[in-house]
Amino acid sequence: MDYHAMVKEEFKKKREKRNLMQKVTPFLWFDDEAEEAAKFYTSIFKNSKIGKIARYGKEGFEVHGRQPGTVMTVEFEIDGQKFVALNGGPQFKFTEAVSFAVDCKTQAEVDMFWKKLTEGGEESVCGWLKDKYGLSWQITPTVLGEMLADKDPKKAGRVMTAMLKMKKIDIATLKKAYDQR
Repeated sequence: MDYHAMVKEEFKKKREKRNLMQKVTPFLWFDDEAEEAAKFYTSIFKNSKIGKIARYGKEGFEVHGRQPGTVMTVEFEIDGQKFVALNGGPQFKFTEAVSFAVDCKTQAEVDMFWKKLTEGGEESVCGWLKDKYGLSWQITPTVLGEMLADKDPKKAGRVMTAMLKMKKIDIATLKKAYDQR
């Protein structure tokens, strides 16, 4: 096979891989804020979009008390990750047992996600927060994982101690703890 044919075949494989259906999709249960939440999340993250919206029919009223024509599910994507939001009623609430981790390269990125996702929500500790819908997020800089995994347990321990005192993660403070002698 010549070089051009190999390159063409490689591009074909990459395109097919991108077109494969995502195997696991987070399905988020809301009382009646599914569309509002999907719009909120896609407004915060780059490369995000709203997809299909399914509406309740007359069966939705009979089974769930939902008016025909109201939103049942909203498909949306955040940076290529697919999600589905459901208006399922007040029976189930989010807990900290499930959260979404956002990997941030810079402090500016940490600050931006923290500010937008805590608006109407609440701050927690160690980079965790709940948004205004009660969904938990971890806003963590990439460097945190690298420092916590350091082979030197003293460095990793100092970083852990520093992080445990934080709500929003501060990279400069982590680096200072890491570099201490």
